[in-house]
Amino acid sequence: MTAGSRASLDEVRAHYAKMMAAASNSTDGRLERAFNMVKREAFMGPGPWQIVVNRRCIETPGDDPAFLYQNVLVALDRTRGINNGEPFLHAAFIGAVAPRPGETAIHVGTGTGYYTALLSTLVAPGGHVHAIEIDRALAKRTRENLASFEGISVIHGDATSLELPDADLIYVSAGVVVPPMSWLQALRPGGRIIMPWQANDRIGLAVRITRTKWGYDARALMPAYFIPCVGASDPAECSKVPTVAGAWSIRSVWLTRDRAPDDTAVAIYRDMWFSDAFA
Repeated sequence: MTAGSRASLDEVRAHYAKMMAAASNSTDGRLERAFNMVKREAFMGPGPWQIVVNRRCIETPGDDPAFLYQNVLVALDRTRGINNGEPFLHAAFIGAVAPRPGETAIHVGTGTGYYTALLSTLVAPGGHVHAIEIDRALAKRTRENLASFEGISVIHGDATSLELPDADLIYVSAGVVVPPMSWLQALRPGGRIIMPWQANDRIGLAVRITRTKWGYDARALMPAYFIPCVGASDPAECSKVPTVAGAWSIRSVWLTRDRAPDDTAVAIYRDMWFSDAFA
């Protein structure tokens, strides 16, 4: 591109992909290629688009897809506050759980399928993504948007009550007070969950849970706030509410049936508890 000339859409998308790769904090070059290959505009509906800034929506001047290749939230349903998610944050989520070829992933809360498509690209070849969306209209859009992608099953349903397949990765795009026990049980050895843990109004953290031979390792990674996950956002489930400092200190998760909460407990729920001690 020469000085003073306008960048082409391909150049804009390539620059966006480089930013996403940097935001992922990963050395896996496939992430940049995935963000470059998957076209964000294919999942946003026709433009102009509503960009969410400080809970306000600002309409793009037109339908040029270049407006989408920034670290911006794009409204999918303004009335319910549903958006496509912040790209930098999702890039960091993806980098933190490092999807690998051949793995089975479950995406909880697909929206319209953009990040599902990225996950499917990263588990290829040989992998599969089970995409679960509780909203019927969004599930329909996801199914239509992903029709050209291989290795994806789109399910309209409640991921907190469905019987889940064994998985290497569970990627959650909705805020949870406590993860359902079924999610932890679905993890294969070495399997990871990445989720926004919204334990109360003061806590919104991206948490990675990894199944190990000793139990479940847990780490709070970064601030993260999403719309609540239906079926996993009841504060009544909690008998010990974590402090902000306590939430950041988590090191393991235990199923109550396997081990009763002890004095290392940071947060206690009906079926599980977070500890600040290593598993």
